[in-house]
Amino acid sequence: MSSSLSQTSTSQATTPPHPLAAYGWDDGWADTFAPYAEQGLLPGRVVRVDRGLCDVVTEHGTLRADTAFVVPRDPMRIVCTGDWVAVDADGDPQFVRTLLPRRTAFVRSTSSQRSEGQVLATNIDHIVICVSLAVELDLGRLERFLALAMSSTEGAALLGDGSRSAEHQAYEALPLVLLTKADLVPDATTVSHLVEDIERLAPGVQVLPVSSTTGEGVDVFGAIAGGGTSVLLGISGAGKSTLANTLLGEDAMHVQEAREVDGKGRHTTTTRNLLVLPGGGVLIDTPGLRGVGLWDAETGVGQVFSEIEDLAGQCRFHDCAHAAEPGCAVLGAVEDGSLPERRLVSYRKLLRENHRIAAKTDARLRTETLREWKRRGAEGRAAMELKRGRTR
Repeated sequence: MSSSLSQTSTSQATTPPHPLAAYGWDDGWADTFAPYAEQGLLPGRVVRVDRGLCDVVTEHGTLRADTAFVVPRDPMRIVCTGDWVAVDADGDPQFVRTLLPRRTAFVRSTSSQRSEGQVLATNIDHIVICVSLAVELDLGRLERFLALAMSSTEGAALLGDGSRSAEHQAYEALPLVLLTKADLVPDATTVSHLVEDIERLAPGVQVLPVSSTTGEGVDVFGAIAGGGTSVLLGISGAGKSTLANTLLGEDAMHVQEAREVDGKGRHTTTTRNLLVLPGGGVLIDTPGLRGVGLWDAETGVGQVFSEIEDLAGQCRFHDCAHAAEPGCAVLGAVEDGSLPERRLVSYRKLLRENHRIAAKTDARLRTETLREWKRRGAEGRAAMELKRGRTR
C-alpha cells in the first residue's frame, strides 16, 4: 500500500509541465479551451500579428496562421499579440478558428474620426509604462497612460458579448512605472524626487528607476515580470526594446540611438512581439506610441485623480462642475494650494476627452449630452436676459 502511494506521489512529482506553461498556459485556460479540444483544435498563443497573418506558438512549435475566420466587424475583436486562440493546425493553410475570452487588455482610441478602440495587448498581468529620464518628465502624458492602464478591461466585454462573469472580473492588470535610463541622472536625490512626484500622481502604483546600462533596478523588474505577462508601453526612445534585450540576455529586438536634440527614438520596433523571459514570465514589446487617446477610461481617470474625486464629495452641490460654483471644495483646495491647478486642468481635460469618445459610440449618452448642452444654453440665455433687464 505504502509502495503504491509512493509510486503515485513520485509520478505526480515528475509530471512534466504543459509545453505552453512558459507562455502563461494554466488550468483556467485549459478549462476554457476544453470544448475546442474536443473539436480537434490546438491551443496556442499569438506572439506576433502582421497583415492578416499571425505567428502562434503551440505545443508542437510556432506556426504561421491565417486570421480570415476571425475577422469581425468590431475592431476590438481583431486577433492581437497576447491572445490565446484555437488553431486548425491540420489545414493547409492553417487557420485561427476562434479567440478565447480575454482576461485583460490595454485599449486606446484610434486617431480616426470613427472613434474606434484599438487593442494593443491582451491577457496581461502588468502594464509597464516606460518613461525616459533622458528628457523632461511629461506629467500630463503619464497621467493619460496611467488612466488607460487602470481601466484595462476584462475580456468578456472586449469580445462583444456584453457580460463580465465573476471569473473575468477576478483578473486585473496592474500598472507599473519604470523610469528608464536612470544612469543619465547622476544625482540620486533628483531621481528620488521624481519617484515621489510620480507616486503622488497615483498612490499605490510602484515606481522603479532602471538602467539597462548599469543594471540598476533590472533584477527587481525581472522578478516582477516573472509573475505573468507584462507589456512595455511608452513613446519612442523610452528604452523599451533595450530593456527587453537586457532581460532576454540577447539582442532579440533591434534598437537605434535616440536623437540627442530631444531624446526621441525612431520607431525601431514596428510590431508587437511576445517574448519568453529566461527567468520566467512573458514580455510584450510594443512600438513607440505617438498618442494615447482615452477609451472607456472613466474609472482610470477617477483613480489617477483620486484626491479630486474625494474633494468632489465635499462640494456643496452634488453635480458641481468645479468651475465657479459656490462651496466647491475642489476650487477651495486649488486656492489654498493643497491641490495644484495643473492637476485640475489635466483632470478636466481627460474627463472631457473620455466623455466625447464615449458619446460618439453611445447613442443614449450622445442624446443626454445634447440635452445637457441645450439646458446650459437656455440657462445662459436666461441669465443674460435677466442681466439686460436689470441694466435697463
